[in-house]
Amino acid sequence: MSERTPPDQTTVIRFPTSIASIVGRWACGGDGDLPAVNALQDATTLTVVDSTGNSAGLPVPDSGVSQDLLFLEKFRIWSQAFPPAPRDRELQDSFSPIGINEPGASPYTSHSADSISADEAAALADGLTIGEKNLLEALTKGSSPEVNGWKLTFHAFDYNVDHFEVGTIDDPQFKIADPRLRIVERAAAAKGGLWGNHPYEAAYIMTYVDDQGEQLNGTHTYTIRLDPTPPVSALSSLTITISHEEPKDLTAKANWLPAPRGDFRPVLRMYEPSPAVLDQSYVVPAITRSRE
Repeated sequence: MSERTPPDQTTVIRFPTSIASIVGRWACGGDGDLPAVNALQDATTLTVVDSTGNSAGLPVPDSGVSQDLLFLEKFRIWSQAFPPAPRDRELQDSFSPIGINEPGASPYTSHSADSISADEAAALADGLTIGEKNLLEALTKGSSPEVNGWKLTFHAFDYNVDHFEVGTIDDPQFKIADPRLRIVERAAAAKGGLWGNHPYEAAYIMTYVDDQGEQLNGTHTYTIRLDPTPPVSALSSLTITISHEEPKDLTAKANWLPAPRGDFRPVLRMYEPSPAVLDQSYVVPAITRSRE
């Protein structure tokens, strides 16, 4: 289909591939807002204006690829269907020795004429395991500053340097200049939580540890008191109880954040933060483990 002229009062969003995700967030101040929010949701539609290019969706991985190498197979076929930006072409080409840029039949199966050997497959599987550990290290340690155990990941989603559409600001302040760090942060963001905003829209911080530096775990009970509350355009103010078991105290129960039974990682989102959040003059306290 050729490009059509969009109707009047239509917002056009452009993206560089034929695969995209849209995540809608609606501000709701209480039950009284629900009719207006529902009306906005009902009135929102998505219409294709220009569907030229690849419209077949994501290529399907070869069913003969083992689970150990499935990530590489997806990387191979998806990166070929949706090539990287020109600035990342050299990085993409560097993966040729392990078959990522190999066209046609998968090199990661035994029924391909160009299949890798068993030793090569084992080496690649080991490499992926190491890569997973390195990615976890980047996610939990990373380049973001840390205060009271909280990773201030205000710029973890600044890896986009090419496409700035509705609501985004094309500004060096919100771009990762280091090309190596940009790739690492993009991978960490994909693993830790997709669809993050730039910090002027929502400031994200996360922590894995309590006030003693110990891993948060649902077998314990914790509290965090936001006093003063984060300086944002919309927020509630309270002391939050974090535990796997439901609190018996009614006040604690009203402000209870259920936790999984094992290790966990809470994320605090501060929507429309004031400059005090981004310049770190507002400090979020550590999560405190209760005496048990």
